[in-house]
Amino acid sequence: MTKTMMETFKFSAIALALVVGLSACEGDDGDIGATGATGETGATGVTGASGADGSDAASVPVLTRLATVPTGAEVTGAFLTDEGDLFFNVQHPSDANTHTDDVNGKPYNSGTVGVLRGVNFNDLPATIVNSPVPETEEERQVVISALGEYQILGQTTDTFSELGDSGLAGGLGVHYGIFSGEKIIENNAPDFNGFVSTGEGEGYLFTNWESYPGGVSRMKIEKDEHGSWSVSEAMMVNFDDVSGTAANCFGSVSPWGTPLTSEEWIVNSTVDSTTHASWNDPDDTRTDNLEALTAPDFPNPYRYGYIAEITEPTSDEPVVVKHFTIGRYEHENSTVMPDRRTLYSSQDDTGGVLFKFIADADEDLSSGTLYGAKLTQDAGLTDPAVTGFDVTWVELAASDNATIEAWIAEYDGIDTSDYVEGETSYMTLADVQAWADGDTTYPSVADGGSAVTAGQAMDNRAAFLESRQAAKMKGATAEWRKLEGISINHDRALEAVGGVESIDGEDVTAAYMYMGIADLDNTLTDDEGDIQLSNRVKDCGGVYRAKLEANYDLARIEPVVMGGTYRSSLTGAERCDVDQLSQPDNVIVMRDGRIIIGEDGFQENNTLWMYDPKGL
Repeated sequence: MTKTMMETFKFSAIALALVVGLSACEGDDGDIGATGATGETGATGVTGASGADGSDAASVPVLTRLATVPTGAEVTGAFLTDEGDLFFNVQHPSDANTHTDDVNGKPYNSGTVGVLRGVNFNDLPATIVNSPVPETEEERQVVISALGEYQILGQTTDTFSELGDSGLAGGLGVHYGIFSGEKIIENNAPDFNGFVSTGEGEGYLFTNWESYPGGVSRMKIEKDEHGSWSVSEAMMVNFDDVSGTAANCFGSVSPWGTPLTSEEWIVNSTVDSTTHASWNDPDDTRTDNLEALTAPDFPNPYRYGYIAEITEPTSDEPVVVKHFTIGRYEHENSTVMPDRRTLYSSQDDTGGVLFKFIADADEDLSSGTLYGAKLTQDAGLTDPAVTGFDVTWVELAASDNATIEAWIAEYDGIDTSDYVEGETSYMTLADVQAWADGDTTYPSVADGGSAVTAGQAMDNRAAFLESRQAAKMKGATAEWRKLEGISINHDRALEAVGGVESIDGEDVTAAYMYMGIADLDNTLTDDEGDIQLSNRVKDCGGVYRAKLEANYDLARIEPVVMGGTYRSSLTGAERCDVDQLSQPDNVIVMRDGRIIIGEDGFQENNTLWMYDPKGL
């Protein structure tokens, strides 16, 4: 997951006072003269014409600290409901945290899902006072907020035993083997939250749990007249029919009300002369928990790394559908546009790609066309704070879930006994290159091809099973570094692009998709390829945005706010300023156009920020 940062502009005005001293002459004072007679009052003059109206004052972008999370934790899962409730999570806090707060009476030493109660974030004042930077040990170990009170809804291993049969005997965020039923991991990393309403003040809260294996929980929650929430049901969504799930990172809720969960981590399966493919390497331990998930079967790498849609989300048994059509890579987040068929998805990795998918039919992601973004950097600019990119789209391929799953099934049954040092049991880069070159058949093993496809007629599996490599070889830009959460406000986008009046009291003429990026280094600053930025911001990251054009297309990406480093006087090391962004992770867009940013940064207490970009 990732990390954040942003650049605050502080303006100070210096008042200059000009004092003119008048000294008297050194001679004697003269006599005071007689007072003259008062003259007659003159006639009133004609009223002058009214002056022209002054221009509206431009708003200044302001970064406001909404909340801080306890020591060791990231801010994850920011989700704003239509009723103005703001959910967010405390991911992997330090297990040494022992202090409690007045609201919850329990320490923040395990993964925590919660909400800021008592405030409507869809109706905030223009100015909010910053939450303080924690100073005492007690402050550093709890959630501190500028608005509302943070209420814990659930923590890792909670069983909700007080709910009886509606509780969760296996524990919140706890994952078990599909066939063995044995406990694999107690997951301490809640990530995305998505709320599906079933009526005023009630609904289902879906939460991702990011690990190997991963999972999604569902809690039925209700809000009372004072803004406090209670849990009446809890479950872990069943992914067994899709071979389980892995590293569920951020996500979104589709316009038709289904949660979309992102499978992020992928252990390498391709190989060339310099790449070691390790998925089925018996000495590589990174897939051990996935092996435990599917045992006695060995996991197929091509069954993980997708966007999974949770259909029938309010039923007793929600149904999970993995959309292979959106491609396999390290998914951080995807978001569907108001046309209900265009989707954008970010790859959270070094050398990542921004992808676009256009479905063949509304509200159906099971078939469509996948694209990769090609970026052209502004000429003569390199500083991340001012450098933007023009965007064009490279078409990769069109297909459907059923066709792609048939290709995936060809790799079932491969296990550690098939591993050969320096080779791969899966697709090779030579396979992907042959596809990109338009070859009619796959290369032989002697020519670097995979044994699974050697000599077969060419198909489009490369675009969907090895999407990053396919996009790169087709000319898309594969240089993002930790491209994180992407977000729109549905109503603002619908009004600006779709022409449907959706925001009361504001004429929305432009809407944007915002993108967090945790690190601005490595492939972004290596003086190679399409992106060649300076290394000024480094690990502190920033936020970009892209204006939504006709048909919800993206043609330009521009910086919004960047973090900034400073050199510590104590250690000499470069650090991210506590009053600026430190590795932005997830971003959400509010109805009034402000954005909320969660940090995955270097601070002892990471921050949930609010930023108003209207002055840009």
